[in-house]
Amino acid sequence: MDKLTVTTPHELKRLNTEELLELCRQIRRRIIGVVETNGGHLASNLGTVELTVAIHYVFDCPIDKIVFDVGHQAYTHKLLTGRDKVFDGLRKNGGISGFPQPSESVYDPFISGHSSTSLSVALGLAEAVRQRGEDGRVIAFIGDGALTGGMAYEALNAIGSEQLPVIIVLNDNNMSISKNVGAMSKYLTRLRLSKKYLRVKNQIKRAVSVIPLFGDGIIHLMDKGKNLLKRVVLSNKMFEEMGITYYGPYDGHNVKELIEVFSQAKQKNGPIIIHAVTEKGKGLISALCDPEHSHGISSANSVKGNDFSDVLGEFLMEKASDDKCIMAVTAAMSIGTGLEAFAAAYPERFKDVGIAEEHAVTYCAALAAGGMKPYFAVYSTFLQRGFDQLLHDVCIGGYPVTFCIDRAGVVGADGVTHQGVFDLSYLLPLPGMTVMCPTDGNELKQMLEFSFGFNAPLAIRYPKAYAENREHAKIEYGKWERMVAEKSDVYVLCAGGRALDVAISVSARKKINVINARFVKPLDGEFLLSINKTGNIVITVEDNVEFGGFGMSVLAFLNKNKLLCKSACIAHGDRFIDDRDISSSLETSGLTAENLLKVIKSLE
Repeated sequence: MDKLTVTTPHELKRLNTEELLELCRQIRRRIIGVVETNGGHLASNLGTVELTVAIHYVFDCPIDKIVFDVGHQAYTHKLLTGRDKVFDGLRKNGGISGFPQPSESVYDPFISGHSSTSLSVALGLAEAVRQRGEDGRVIAFIGDGALTGGMAYEALNAIGSEQLPVIIVLNDNNMSISKNVGAMSKYLTRLRLSKKYLRVKNQIKRAVSVIPLFGDGIIHLMDKGKNLLKRVVLSNKMFEEMGITYYGPYDGHNVKELIEVFSQAKQKNGPIIIHAVTEKGKGLISALCDPEHSHGISSANSVKGNDFSDVLGEFLMEKASDDKCIMAVTAAMSIGTGLEAFAAAYPERFKDVGIAEEHAVTYCAALAAGGMKPYFAVYSTFLQRGFDQLLHDVCIGGYPVTFCIDRAGVVGADGVTHQGVFDLSYLLPLPGMTVMCPTDGNELKQMLEFSFGFNAPLAIRYPKAYAENREHAKIEYGKWERMVAEKSDVYVLCAGGRALDVAISVSARKKINVINARFVKPLDGEFLLSINKTGNIVITVEDNVEFGGFGMSVLAFLNKNKLLCKSACIAHGDRFIDDRDISSSLETSGLTAENLLKVIKSLE
């Protein structure tokens, strides 16, 4: 793929306006070419090209530091900071990350894969600069969608109080992944309108002023009414009342204008917010017309599987027609979690709370307290953000919220910040929480049917896809399912579909008993006691970290009841997983048929 003519901030500063515009076109072509091959975040990066170019043109990185919120819109930043030559390896094993990564470049001051963190990071970096007596500005690059997250407001409050020279660049495209919701979205809409109001007012004044005799009188009448109009349209004082100087809104694709405002901001003391309006997906018609589906795209070589999210969406659609208490909740992920059709069919019972997982968990608890039946569809990596709410607001009250935890286990290309390998470890200790792992779409549907009449907190966790549907026994609370029964002293206990696929593969080569541990909590204690015998081998397999997971829970139960059998646990080790390929992640952690056979042999 064609490389860029400019690949460092130093080279960038030599360009004139026309050359900068040509560079922006080159960058868009480069991003489109790589992302359409490798997969990645397309629309968000196409919308931030000019903004990123202007920031690097004015500021002096890495002395000045750019903190990207979420980080998935940092592709232009990577291309301009010496990584064009390796950009073809984006999101691949051995290649560069799809998010800022300090170990990758001195131009990335902080890792960022989750939303609403940039303002806190920027303030911390600015305070470190002040304490150490160093030079340099800190620029927080945050999208309007991230302003639905409560952490951003905690940071704004602190930034206004501390009065350090933090420059906040608000990338306002009226989108996060799904279309933005909430009061902040409406507020920013008013700010966008303000610039249009001023432009239209001036145009009307110029036109009316040339009318003989009546022009001045008409202008006088217009001026009498403008205060009311301003109160309606120009309510843009929120940031300034917090102690943060507000500039904007500006055209986020006008490089010349952006350079001028950034140059002014660079000379100011104290915190500043620069509001730039952009188009998500700019430069590619398909992404511009459909930014939601173009937010993140799969690689050209990816194989489409059977999605668990489709099963969830179909189930809720079917049940909602008969039960008016069912509500579906998401945090800006309606498409990824399978709720798009439900949202269209039952808009009054679909709630997208924006990027605000903590709020979503407590909101669902209150819905349940009020007699509704809420289903919160959320990615595993993002549910981490609502742990305190899970404990305090759901489990203490015992409210019947069903958590449909998507993208559980290793996820591949998104890398270290998005791996869903911790949820079992933080869910299992919660008193009153039931945890289930479906192995395929048929079993997920059975579990959802079970949830329909279950009157306590329930978590159902699953990866993105499953290999095939199998026939399953009827679900009984806390009971496991024997998938392969042999006259063997080896018992392989599988938590989830990836584990089951490995065990069934081994069962074709060696006589073993394969158990579908569909309930990870509570454990099937009766079954465990029946196989806890001298001479037996019990091996657990799970797509979760070992510490605090299914295997340790089984071992703790067996130890409590005087361990007699030999045992082993196959799970992810004590590491952060940054493999960009699911297969290699599973292989590294030993979640393979070959390793299972090796473990069995070592215990025989």
